[in-house]
Amino acid sequence: MSVLFIIMAIVFVLCCITMILIIMLQKDRNAGGMGSVAGMGNVADTYWDKNKGRSADGQLKKWTKISGALLAIMSVVLCLV
Repeated sequence: MSVLFIIMAIVFVLCCITMILIIMLQKDRNAGGMGSVAGMGNVADTYWDKNKGRSADGQLKKWTKISGALLAIMSVVLCLV
């Protein structure tokens, strides 16, 4: 095994752990509310609905996408090395 492969494997494991932690920190989407019970979706546009990208939940979603892409790229690179 080369040193490069070992370093990349360690980075891959750290990326996997990070992805797991980010996913576990997110809120449950089916947490309740009238929209989920009645099937009407979001009826009222509130401040938090309009600015989801700036909230903690929005940031977690963004970092989930980034870490998922990094995880996919790292897995392909590890297969090729």
